[in-house]
Amino acid sequence: MGQFFCPAAFINDSDAEIQKLENLIKDYHIGVLTFFHSRISAASNFEGKRKVIRNENSYQRLQELINHYQSIAPTPLLISIDAEWGLAMRVENTPQYPYALTLGAIPEDQNELIHQVGNAIGNDLKSIGIHMNLAPVVDINMNPDNPVIGYRSFGQDKEQVIKRALLYYQGLKASGTLGCFKHFPGHGDTNIDSHLGLPLISKTKEELYNQELYPFIKAIEQEVDSIMIGHLAVPSLSNDKNTSATLSKDIIKEVLRKELGFKGVVISDALNMHSVSKLYDEKGMLEWKAFDAGNDILCFAEHVEEGINMIEKNASDHQIEESILRIQKLKEHAFSQKKENNDGGIDHTTLNLKIAETAITMYKSDPESFKNYNTGEFEAICIGKNNDCHFYNEIQKQRPSINMVSDTKTDLTTDHILIALFPPSIKPLNNFGINEETKQFIAQLSKVKNVTLYLFGNPYALRVLSTDYIKNIVLCYQDLESFQRAAAQHFLGNHKAIGKIPVQLL
Repeated sequence: MGQFFCPAAFINDSDAEIQKLENLIKDYHIGVLTFFHSRISAASNFEGKRKVIRNENSYQRLQELINHYQSIAPTPLLISIDAEWGLAMRVENTPQYPYALTLGAIPEDQNELIHQVGNAIGNDLKSIGIHMNLAPVVDINMNPDNPVIGYRSFGQDKEQVIKRALLYYQGLKASGTLGCFKHFPGHGDTNIDSHLGLPLISKTKEELYNQELYPFIKAIEQEVDSIMIGHLAVPSLSNDKNTSATLSKDIIKEVLRKELGFKGVVISDALNMHSVSKLYDEKGMLEWKAFDAGNDILCFAEHVEEGINMIEKNASDHQIEESILRIQKLKEHAFSQKKENNDGGIDHTTLNLKIAETAITMYKSDPESFKNYNTGEFEAICIGKNNDCHFYNEIQKQRPSINMVSDTKTDLTTDHILIALFPPSIKPLNNFGINEETKQFIAQLSKVKNVTLYLFGNPYALRVLSTDYIKNIVLCYQDLESFQRAAAQHFLGNHKAIGKIPVQLL
């Protein structure tokens, strides 16, 4: 029964906790592990009240733990991790690749770059002994206030979402790494973080089939290996019950299995998330309910021994055999995956620069006002980044006379102002971390000056700003050094912004 269980493995953990996981592996024949950074990382510290401690040697420690756990496992472990934008999502000092939303801005004729991202991430994972990336996200980003999907989605158009997700997935497979499509039946149109509460989607079944379910239908047609179930209530798919999809036989066994014909492995979203973790007082009951609903692999199961006992006591032989066979097939696939020719072994810095050059988007354009930055004096101000601003450093190489302004309280003497805005947060909570002073500064300045704004963050951040009087707005999506350098070259006129915004802001 242990093959159904996927407890969390923490890269930065105490010896005592590592010993506990060792015992689970040896005593209960655990089948799968999912690695997280630490017990106070975002994955488990949902309220964010405790500070994550950096470990510059996390990569080496991860490698050691994977080798160690495999060495004591009675049967080979399937090792997985959330690496939507690379190992950097969980591990310090490892390559970070662009977010899905950034990849969604790439013009269609440059879509091969998305395959290269999947391939590069897969190569990084495979080289350290990880078999499965719990990605891509195929949720359609329809709600700008979504607290948990947002930048993790490829965008708002269902066709573009699945097209890009499949390219990413195929890149993973070319590296010999498995992927997992999530979060069924679709988490994109929610405004509650399922780490904290249970989102409710009240759409009709017809609406869901036309939108949320569409990417999963197309993924199933491609015979993808696994699908992750999200913690969200969808009454029109579950006989009017406000039950989490992870605990709904109607959603998993009837819709996903029977109606859509999915034959691969079903993985639950993390069972420690507050939307489900507090439902049952009896230890092991949540694990049983999730298994009985149709999940084959129970991710972040916290009560392994009790869960195994519950399944042994309540499950039919047929239930157990079906899930065991699916997991065995997945593992055989994972362990036998051969690496195909990769995408040229391009390093992540070069790849990120190529993506930045194609994704950067001219959201609002006034060509005449933009010319003033080439012919006259202007002042530049960086908001939200106290350390080196590569964007301005790159500009200064060609425009050494640029007047750099240190903060929003400095008197500005020219008519032309260049603003680089780095929102503190990629998530919409608290206006992306943009304070009222910054909002007022940009709004008032743009009324009296010729302002050009480069936004190095989530494009939805524009919704919290007053942008009516800003002459030029350039969406750069991320603050990675490669994106700042590409943006600088755009400002200097050395290449055009050809990206297409993947979501509607209004």
